[in-house]
Amino acid sequence: MKHTLTILLLFFTLVTNAQVNRPQEPKAPFNYIAEDIYFTNYKADSIKLAGTLTLPRNKKNPVVAILISGSGPQNRNSELKPFNHSPFLVLSDYLTNHGIAVLRYDDRGIAESEGNYKTATSFDFASDVEAAIAYLKTRNDINTDKIGLIGHSEGGLIAPIVASRNKNVAFVVLLAGTGVNGAIVLETQARRAAELAGVPKLQLDENEKLTNMIYGIVLSETDEDTIKTKITKSLNDFKVNNPTSPLVPYISDAMIQQQLSVLKSKWLISFIRTEPKCFLQKTTCPVLALNGSKDFQVLPRINLEGIKNGLEIAGNEDVTIMELEGLNHLFQTAETGSMQEYSAIEETFSPMALEIIKDWILERF
Repeated sequence: MKHTLTILLLFFTLVTNAQVNRPQEPKAPFNYIAEDIYFTNYKADSIKLAGTLTLPRNKKNPVVAILISGSGPQNRNSELKPFNHSPFLVLSDYLTNHGIAVLRYDDRGIAESEGNYKTATSFDFASDVEAAIAYLKTRNDINTDKIGLIGHSEGGLIAPIVASRNKNVAFVVLLAGTGVNGAIVLETQARRAAELAGVPKLQLDENEKLTNMIYGIVLSETDEDTIKTKITKSLNDFKVNNPTSPLVPYISDAMIQQQLSVLKSKWLISFIRTEPKCFLQKTTCPVLALNGSKDFQVLPRINLEGIKNGLEIAGNEDVTIMELEGLNHLFQTAETGSMQEYSAIEETFSPMALEIIKDWILERF
């Protein structure tokens, strides 16, 4: 996730775009072939998606990885404009220079791709990945039996969705992928981000009570009007029954309406309700799951454990799970992992993490 949804708690401001040296960002001419391509998702009104396929020059029919971005609209480079980083550009360059072909593409409705990003859910994005697979199978310059997926953050949820229903997926790499439902991801993300921002424990605890209450309603109810009614009543009841809570001054009619408007998001409701284990337990191809120890957006302990448990149910015998010391959500070497550090860090993608991904793929293919 590159944005943090925090119910009832506003505690930090995104940093502005910083013009800092980015030594890892590749510059032409490249030592490989970079081809602009287009493919069509016939299951989504035949929208055309645009991307770049990079191919090693001296390797015939190489293994290929499709890169799947995390939440928030992104182009093919996974360009993070507030932070002045393009991690997918760095990742694709590194892998292709080591003999692995890479397809990266603009999210639907972003840059050169058609479609509507705002109305799409993780399952819609999964169908875009399946369209990318179908396109690659028409090529004669890659190994069409060795098409794998590399998903970051929400992309690490989307990849198992695709792999669970497409047994021809050769491998999956989960980079800060989710192993628990979206409600837990968002709750733990919000708390850890607030901790890093120095928010007092009492306020953290009170906010957690409210988020648990709100997400619980979303998880247990399906009717939109019922959800709105119950959330409104619950927030007003909390205000009456907890007059000394530090959050009471923030619970106004305007704030409640703002929360309800946020919860109109089709993507958000779907994300909160989606259980990764439902797809992990049907993923039988080789899986590499990586997370940084300082990732505050997808906390490593609970998410890697969830991934491990789901893949065990699948009987998957080729699973590598690693928590990488000192890395943040973007796989940068970080001090605290806070979002405020993202733009100040010169490194775009940890060389250690890049090597682990490359070696793991090449050892199998």
